[in-house]
Amino acid sequence: MSEPILHECGIAMIRLLKPLEYYLEKYGTATYGLNKLYLLMEKQHNRGQDGAGIANIKFDVEPGNKFISRERSNADAPIKAVFDKVNRQVAEALGDCPDTESKTAWLKEHARFSGELFLGHLRYGTFGKNDIESCHPFLKTSNWVAKNFVLAGNFNLTNVTELFDMLIGIGQHPKEKKDTITVLEKVTHFLDEEISKLYQDLTKTDSNAQEISQKIGENLNIRNILENSCKHWDGGYTMAGLFGHGDAFVARDPAGIRPAFYYQDDEVVVVTSERPVIQTAFNVPLEEIKEIKPAHALIIKKNGTVTEEQFIDTLPERQCSFERIYFSRGTDADIYEERKTLGKYLAPIVLDAVDHDIENTVFSYIPNTAETCFYGMNEEVRDYCNRVQKDMIIDLGDKITPEDIDNIFKITPRVEKIAVKDAKLRTFITDDAQRDDLVAHVYDTTYGQIVPGKDNLVIIDDSIVRGTTLKMSILRILDRLKPKKIVVVSSAPQIRYPDCYGIDMAKLGDFAAFAAGIALLKDTGQESIIEDVYQKCLKQVSLKDAEVVNYVKEIYAPFTDKEVSDKIAVMLTPKGMNAKVEMIFQTISGLRHSCPNHTGDWYFTGNYPTPGGYRVVNQAFINYVENRNERAY
Repeated sequence: MSEPILHECGIAMIRLLKPLEYYLEKYGTATYGLNKLYLLMEKQHNRGQDGAGIANIKFDVEPGNKFISRERSNADAPIKAVFDKVNRQVAEALGDCPDTESKTAWLKEHARFSGELFLGHLRYGTFGKNDIESCHPFLKTSNWVAKNFVLAGNFNLTNVTELFDMLIGIGQHPKEKKDTITVLEKVTHFLDEEISKLYQDLTKTDSNAQEISQKIGENLNIRNILENSCKHWDGGYTMAGLFGHGDAFVARDPAGIRPAFYYQDDEVVVVTSERPVIQTAFNVPLEEIKEIKPAHALIIKKNGTVTEEQFIDTLPERQCSFERIYFSRGTDADIYEERKTLGKYLAPIVLDAVDHDIENTVFSYIPNTAETCFYGMNEEVRDYCNRVQKDMIIDLGDKITPEDIDNIFKITPRVEKIAVKDAKLRTFITDDAQRDDLVAHVYDTTYGQIVPGKDNLVIIDDSIVRGTTLKMSILRILDRLKPKKIVVVSSAPQIRYPDCYGIDMAKLGDFAAFAAGIALLKDTGQESIIEDVYQKCLKQVSLKDAEVVNYVKEIYAPFTDKEVSDKIAVMLTPKGMNAKVEMIFQTISGLRHSCPNHTGDWYFTGNYPTPGGYRVVNQAFINYVENRNERAY
């Protein structure tokens, strides 16, 4: 992708169901769970490179000994930093283990991260600081075993202010106004209430204090805690929690915006944000991996019982389509086919853009996430060439000559690797002109494959958000090849509206499509629409979220998709370009046919999955008109 978008994070949870000695005997390692957690996180490193953290809970530890471990890092390679530190400590403990002792028992007594329950998190800092305190997992401690709670998640809530005020309303004093803090305090508040109720009931029995503590863990109603905690959350989330006594859960939002998958056998329960990492790490078939249903939580009790329970009313399913286009690993069987299909739907439009001139067109892509979509487009172009060849052969009939056959077989797509992304270039240059020149070299190109002044160059990317890298780097470097025309193709539709569920696309003014819409209104003498929409948005500020309408759609209403695309091309074409530039975007119908089960397309259509989304787009437009460079939530 030419413009990496910071986006939703990733989680990994492992619950070992057998005694620890079992894994040593079967797999030859005393750190089976830790090793698998590392593999799951590394396989999901695409979901977060700003920070990483892990937590572990040991079961049935004697009082006076630590039973919760946590390690976090915001280093340049955070996963490596976390596991290097933990593995050094484990190795030191193993080195002290007497030959007469069980390695697993020794580690559990003397080393961190040697328990039965693991949780890992990868962070992309879409908002806020990238300091260590922003890294998951978050931890709340207590002398009551079951009141200890570990939280990590892939989530973004739109109504943090409302949730913050609710906490104040029940007498709390939150230390920060962030969704992570409000979620942690919400869950632990209702955890405390649940434990208090159980305690009151159990004190009426013959149980002593230690027995009561154990029975509280056994009878803790996690579904009830989640139902009370989440009822006012507005946003997308996959939330993972560990309780100090050994219970755990992973809860998914009621619209299914954020993904979560799990696998269970008699040895482990595994939960991740992406499906293929479980296939790879545990060598299991796709059919055995399940998706946590929206509005449901996978609940794992300490005794090994696993249930999937609904904890909140469902909403119409609106799974994030950007997961399929860009964020998730393309090695997932379904995602791979969906990305190819996206390319196939673009092929007819691309052929029209180059007047079906296969002989004088080179097809390529911007590395690396657009590669699969490129394969799909290329297959469809090949199919077109095959039809042309077939028709020519039929038309020539028995008059066909060997020379004709040679010429017919030459009608095939010219596929080349044209754009090459160099390693990150860092600079301390402060002069704007010199810095811009350096940015222009973030991408390089393959020379000698384009016939100057004659060839068209088609180059596909997975999406175009701001268009900055296209304008400052890619188009400039490609123009050096002297193509007649450059056709830039986006496998995603035009990004017109802000996201508020975990993707770093929060400000309307940043979007190339929105800038084009505003420019077209001004070009066509319809600038009054901007003020009209602004006034409509202002009148909605005091409305309830469910009553807010997305009036920003009126910015685009006077124009066709192609008119907006053409304006984007004009605005992103650098000064001094010799080649003509055309922009092609995926259609909404093409997206829906390609990704039929992921209908969350609010950034393209403005149709949000939760009421909070409409409030966000309303405020985002107000911020734009008032020139306030801030997020709308």
